[in-house]
Amino acid sequence: MTDPNFNEIKQEALLLQEQLAEHNYNYHVLDDPVISDGEYDRMMKRLIEIEKQFPELSTPDSPTKRVGATPLTSFDTADHSTPMQSLDNAFNDQEIIDFHNRVAKLLETDEIRYTVEPKLDGLAVELRYEQGILTLALTRGDGTTGEVITDNSRTINSVPLKLTPPADGTIPGFLEVRGEVIINSRDFETLNKKRLEMDEPLFANPRNAAAGSLRQLDSRVTAQRPLEIFVYGTGLARGLEADSHSGLLDTLKTLGFRINPEIRTGLTLTEVLDRFKELEGIRENLPYEIDGMVIKVDDIAHQTTLGVKAKSPRWAIAYKFPAMEETTVINDIKVQVGRTGTLTPVAILEPVSIGGVMVARASLHNMDEIERKDIRIKDTVLVKRAGDVIPKVVKPVTAKRTGDEKVFIMPDRCPVCDSPVRRLENEAAVKCINASCQAQLKQRIKHFVSKAGFDMDGLGAKLVDQLVDREILHSFADLFTLDKTTLAAMDRMGDKSAANVVRAIENSKRVPLKRFLFALGMDHTGESAALLLCERFLTLKALETATIGEINDIDGMGPKTAASVVMFFENQENLAMIEDMVKNGVVIEEHQALVNNQAEGEGEGKQESVFSGKTVVLTGSLVTMTRSEAKKRLQELGAKVTGSVSAKTDILVAGESAGSKLTKAQSLGVAVMDEEELTEQLNKG
Repeated sequence: MTDPNFNEIKQEALLLQEQLAEHNYNYHVLDDPVISDGEYDRMMKRLIEIEKQFPELSTPDSPTKRVGATPLTSFDTADHSTPMQSLDNAFNDQEIIDFHNRVAKLLETDEIRYTVEPKLDGLAVELRYEQGILTLALTRGDGTTGEVITDNSRTINSVPLKLTPPADGTIPGFLEVRGEVIINSRDFETLNKKRLEMDEPLFANPRNAAAGSLRQLDSRVTAQRPLEIFVYGTGLARGLEADSHSGLLDTLKTLGFRINPEIRTGLTLTEVLDRFKELEGIRENLPYEIDGMVIKVDDIAHQTTLGVKAKSPRWAIAYKFPAMEETTVINDIKVQVGRTGTLTPVAILEPVSIGGVMVARASLHNMDEIERKDIRIKDTVLVKRAGDVIPKVVKPVTAKRTGDEKVFIMPDRCPVCDSPVRRLENEAAVKCINASCQAQLKQRIKHFVSKAGFDMDGLGAKLVDQLVDREILHSFADLFTLDKTTLAAMDRMGDKSAANVVRAIENSKRVPLKRFLFALGMDHTGESAALLLCERFLTLKALETATIGEINDIDGMGPKTAASVVMFFENQENLAMIEDMVKNGVVIEEHQALVNNQAEGEGEGKQESVFSGKTVVLTGSLVTMTRSEAKKRLQELGAKVTGSVSAKTDILVAGESAGSKLTKAQSLGVAVMDEEELTEQLNKG
């Protein structure tokens, strides 16, 4: 019996087929997607459902039958010996369990082991070797035919031009190796900065950068791009035998190919699901972007039994992370005023769920950023969210413009106090120059009372807003005059809460110089800069008379910080405020005094810490303490804690799931310490 809604469903299917074909072309051929991965996945899933219900609507040219898109005509093309298929997608644990159950039913056994690997966000390629020599490289293309990119692939350092003979000396006579070409996140940022300097269009993401680089007609251009490859399997292979996928990867590694270090083998279903959560947890620490995890039946005999479908193998599936990029509309652009007076434009978005989090706002950073990306009010935009990082607008979808969009103009007066604003020389920032601006005062006080500053527990953002709005707080010094009666009169405050805040303020009055300097909120002066200033000048009095040259000479300190610190202490109002804080009971523990107190507590003959004067890098997850706690304790013992490994690094502390930093440290001969040894040395002091 024909479904009464068949005609409507047919029209929906035809529209989806047309739209998905266009998006395939934009993504795979032009490297210029106009919708998010999440939106594309939902459209494809809906089309699959329709064609499953109504097979007569599944036409030969449907996107569900295709892999990738038509190759670029400007390249020569060649056929793959065996099709380069795509993978079915899963989006939750139950869909992986269903996949396992289907596999178990077909194999008539539940004893199945899997190999899992990060799903890299790059460009799939095939490398052909004859008698151990690279003779041909192809993009995936439409899965059957790919673009010839042999010369370009030869410029990638991690692509072997000649295979490394294994222990028995046998090189496969004919071997097709498949892998993913990527650009690391840091290299991508550097590449885009260079393109910005050259006034060239920016790449939207590392995947597009890798694809665009590999598809250069001039291989000399490709050679300038930081491309890398991880291989994950083979096409046609003569003279290479393996019983398992993990064994195949081991063999490829011996032949000189790069295998991803995050691959795990021999996993049960439960272990597969656990590994997915683990991989999702370390995702932001990886040097490259991934959008999920690929799960493969490890036994190759089982793979053969399971076989393949029209566009995907039955023995593998991709478990995708929640979408981190979505399409939405900018309803408006508002301006926020920060604690240093900087005006920051913020996109007010049509709320959209990204990676399970509802996003309604995204920072646009500054006017230069808005103009460079040509972002307008009412634009449809791609919005990206990575982990807990503030969402950002990737780019406008200009194809969806209707003519109703409005160009944003930065105001020439502060939206809070109506004072004039100015743009600093050689900087993108536009600032309110009124030091009494309430917006600045609120943000400065919130920074001042934060945990890394004076740590005034109970003085939250809403309470600070009330105290400033009611003109009770005019400066940092006023915090130390707050009493129980004043606080109890604030909204949602009672006698008990007020008493707790007064107690927290009293307990905060004795503060180390480092935290005091951080709390002042001087431009370009975070926790690390505050510590460097303490170590160089030791006392607040010495710092107050320091010159720009003296501060700039400190290793790790820059000219912007030096100028900001000197400017702050040259301001008589700031000095008067500090004097008022001292009158109100604040005791600033000078850095030298702290060092002396530690020495007195240690007693004579105490040996210097193993960390004294050493440059230390932390990587991976720690179990017995947080990274912040470890950093603080290392600094207390005289270490300089930095974020990246270099030839100047003395010690790398490697926690669980340590990644590229560990590899680099080992290659540089840097001493590596695990968490157990770290704890032992910290306890020794």
